[in-house]
Amino acid sequence: MPKHAERFKTLPEYPLAKIPQRKRELLERGLDVIDLGAGDADLAPPQEVFRALGDAASNPLMSRYGFGLGLVPFRNAISGWMDKRFGFRPNPLTEIVPLIGSKEGISHLALAYAEPDTHTIIPEPGYNAYQGGTLFAGAKPFRYALRPRTEFLVDLDEIPRDILQRTRILYLNYPNNPTAAIAPTEYLERVVARCRELDILLVYDNAYSELAYDGYVPPSIFQIDGARDIAIEFHSLSKTYNMTGWRCGWAVANPEICATLARIKSFVDTGQFMAVQAAGVAALESWAEFVPRNVATFKERRDAAVRSFRNAGFGCDVPRATMYLWLRLPEDVPSRLFAERLLEDEGVVIMPGSAFGAGGEGFFRVSFITAPARIAEAARRAGKVLANLTAGVA
Repeated sequence: MPKHAERFKTLPEYPLAKIPQRKRELLERGLDVIDLGAGDADLAPPQEVFRALGDAASNPLMSRYGFGLGLVPFRNAISGWMDKRFGFRPNPLTEIVPLIGSKEGISHLALAYAEPDTHTIIPEPGYNAYQGGTLFAGAKPFRYALRPRTEFLVDLDEIPRDILQRTRILYLNYPNNPTAAIAPTEYLERVVARCRELDILLVYDNAYSELAYDGYVPPSIFQIDGARDIAIEFHSLSKTYNMTGWRCGWAVANPEICATLARIKSFVDTGQFMAVQAAGVAALESWAEFVPRNVATFKERRDAAVRSFRNAGFGCDVPRATMYLWLRLPEDVPSRLFAERLLEDEGVVIMPGSAFGAGGEGFFRVSFITAPARIAEAARRAGKVLANLTAGVA
């Protein structure tokens, strides 16, 4: 067999890679499987996107290469939405990069900025695309453990000075996956100031900007003074519009940073199917009507999840954003063991904290992506498994 490259050997197993096959096996065994693993809700996208997709897909021009430019109306819709939502209007042609899902843009960006003997700072637990891009670029990830003592915020003052001096990229994601933490404005101001001082590219993953509750309104990093000089922000239709499989997102940055990402992408892909971008226009135009209804459904599920897992014996904070609960386990219960027992014995899929890196040990993630009654049943089964493990039942 051909020999693998050394960079390939550095890649950890992707947390969700084996779950679909294991679910299939359990279903074939007759087990009632409840999947609270992936951030992939069982809700429908806006109806407008289906009509827009159908109309665009029947136009032969949409089947040609989109190249990096893509569908200009999609760029215009992004610019207009950013203005309505955050109060600034990026230039649609020079300050926006359409993406085949924000994940690919986040992963590819590191190829332009990170290299051997440089570092990126990665929150752990965190999205695997951050370390994937870093490792593909041959750089060294500095993994910062997100823990309750810092309210799950990355504290740059705790990172050694020699690491900071060799850091090219800082990845931040607030509202946060998997911890559901949010970042205060004062914190973001300090981070932007330090990144400007140290000449670090701030990659701000804002995929959950629209899933917020109880009056909380997540900001854009570009609402922070000075961010335009050193930041790039990523957005996605996946969570906001229940369009995970459509793979449609974008990045916003100043023209120099956007041109850098676009140049990398020109060697990787030739643009997304433009009919999907036409559907993206329809999604963004439905924002004012669709998103509040969708968030109300998620809030109902959030409240059910908090109530159910508390009743099952788990300590649980009430998240103000995202679609996740980040639940603590007893110190003597490894998160991977808990997740495996819950899946094999009770047919419930959750994500062990350790799947997001060593910094996530001691916790597990629940995605409140299904109906309240199913969430309650999953919580009941989780409480049963936890009771057995703490009692030493094999």
